[in-house]
Amino acid sequence: MIARTWRGWTRAEDAAEYERYLMATGFAEYRATPGNKGVYLTRRDQGDRAEFFLISLWESWDAVRAFAGDVPERAVFYPEDDRFLVARETTVDHYEVFATC
Repeated sequence: MIARTWRGWTRAEDAAEYERYLMATGFAEYRATPGNKGVYLTRRDQGDRAEFFLISLWESWDAVRAFAGDVPERAVFYPEDDRFLVARETTVDHYEVFATC
């Protein structure tokens, strides 16, 4: 299994709306992609910003590419992300999952 992680930051006042937007876009697309084994959408409020940390689980590299395209290290963005995000990772990290409980 492959774990894929990404981080982005919004203004604190935009966090709830961005959370809803993520659920309707990225979260929904993760879940609709064959080979997706789960998604964790996390949020941490820190002063005037909110950090979003997404962790998605995939059965194989083929499944990751089905979601992310031919360059799986590149982050996937949606049309309204520019409106919300004040900072973002443009690349993602991947990890081989070797144990779960």
